[in-house]
Amino acid sequence: MKLTGAQILVECLKEQDVNTIFGYPGGAVLNIYDALLKAKDDIRHILTSHEQGASHAADGYARATGKVGVCIATSGPGATNLVTGIATAYMDSVPLVAFTGQVPTSLLGKDSFQEVDITGITAPITKHNYIVKDASKLADIIRKAFSIAREGRPGPVLIDICKDVTAAEAEYEPKSVKPPAEIPMGATDSQINEAAEIINRAKKPVILSGGGVSISQADTEVLNFAEKAMIPVSTTMMGLGSFPGNHKLFMGLVGMHGTRTSNHAVKEADLFIAIGARFSDRVISNVKKFAPNAQVMHIDIDPAEINKNVTVQYPLVGNIKKILQKLNAKIEIVRESKWAGQIIEWKKSYPLKYVQDGTLKPHHVVERIYELTGGDALITTEVGQNQLWAAQFYKYSAPRQFISSGGLGTMGYGLGACIGAQIGMPGKKVINIAGDGSFRMNCNEIATAVEYKLPIVIAILNNHVLGMVRQWQDMFYDGRFSSTTIDRDGSFVKLAEAFGAIGINVTKPEEVDGALNRALASKDTPVLINFEIDRDDKVFPIVPPGAAIDELIEE
Repeated sequence: MKLTGAQILVECLKEQDVNTIFGYPGGAVLNIYDALLKAKDDIRHILTSHEQGASHAADGYARATGKVGVCIATSGPGATNLVTGIATAYMDSVPLVAFTGQVPTSLLGKDSFQEVDITGITAPITKHNYIVKDASKLADIIRKAFSIAREGRPGPVLIDICKDVTAAEAEYEPKSVKPPAEIPMGATDSQINEAAEIINRAKKPVILSGGGVSISQADTEVLNFAEKAMIPVSTTMMGLGSFPGNHKLFMGLVGMHGTRTSNHAVKEADLFIAIGARFSDRVISNVKKFAPNAQVMHIDIDPAEINKNVTVQYPLVGNIKKILQKLNAKIEIVRESKWAGQIIEWKKSYPLKYVQDGTLKPHHVVERIYELTGGDALITTEVGQNQLWAAQFYKYSAPRQFISSGGLGTMGYGLGACIGAQIGMPGKKVINIAGDGSFRMNCNEIATAVEYKLPIVIAILNNHVLGMVRQWQDMFYDGRFSSTTIDRDGSFVKLAEAFGAIGINVTKPEEVDGALNRALASKDTPVLINFEIDRDDKVFPIVPPGAAIDELIEE
């Protein structure tokens, strides 16, 4: 049958079981929006306040649900406003398909109104991208895009569609979606056998569980692995929830803001086993001093990550879940472990802590969020101190529970992601832990949350400064606070109320529970809580630039 390009796009979204799309209309996508209106019973369009909000919402939706997130924007500035969200998804391996409108094919390359080379701009931050100039090719391109976004190591794909293509007619034939190709085992039996022997001989092994564990749904295998061999486990920030945060073998984060237990364990380890992690600079710090006594085993889907940042003696490339299943069958059961016992003692001796002086502390706020939600909420964050406090003081027990911009460190990410996560998981309470600097960047998305009656909670840890940058200025720049104070007039509570949300101000520790309980009880209205904290509260531990990760500064 013959359909317009816009109708083909909608039918292909239905093929891919897409029922939610985040976006903002404009001239180059008018035909698509007309088709979306006619398909409103099948596809829910969420109108955000800004295109960046749409890309972050699609990202949060994908991270919370495991599905492909979808967003759409018009040409020119609409398309470029998606770029930060696409880059965020790319750095954290989030499956995303972004549609952008483009000027008609006859106007390409002529500096036409709202023309921009969005495929050129996004080439380095997408797994693949397309510009569509022929309606007859649109359906197959969309199908390929979704397949690429999902397969292997997930990531974003962009499809730029010329406006005349959305109006032109072409033959459309429905096709059923093929299940994603199964990720091959990759690692050979001899590699598995060798790895098992090394693990069985190790006296002080350590596991680092990364975001790839959650993506590959291998959290159960990692838990079985750690428990069978009695191996202590740390996680990257993206790996939070891939191993139970309240488990006796869990040591916490590792690296720049890792716990003393984690970082010291890495120094002492004789075998370092990284699973679904990419050895970022925030994990390894000074590479010459990282895990100085350990051989390194790296289990990952992406061969490009092997030996990229750290020399690896035992690479196992392929399907993480299958590799771990085979490995678990070959490793020996460990009943008692002096090493694991040492780790447990270190955890008791060096817990995460903060000074309790009777003032309102951000650490206390996060702890109470954890306790009052029973550890069952989905947590999104902005970037900076708020992100680290959320990572340290909430115990994540399941994958996809902690949603944050790790690789790119995108301020302004959390609110859009919170909206997307809440829409994707309506039965969950979703909370955005924010800093005031990040929140200002995309605070207009409160209007989106109000319009769609989303009972999200926005917990702003408000210190009236750019907290993490100020912390670095205080610690490493002799207290020269350059452009990090944002003590401006204005009220976040009044801003929330102006948009139609509930606003609550908290200045004392004894007010925390009442405010949180009120917010958590909301059924169809977003609630913003402004927690007034001290501008000199810092994130500890912290590893100074250039230092080994065990040379950490503690409060």
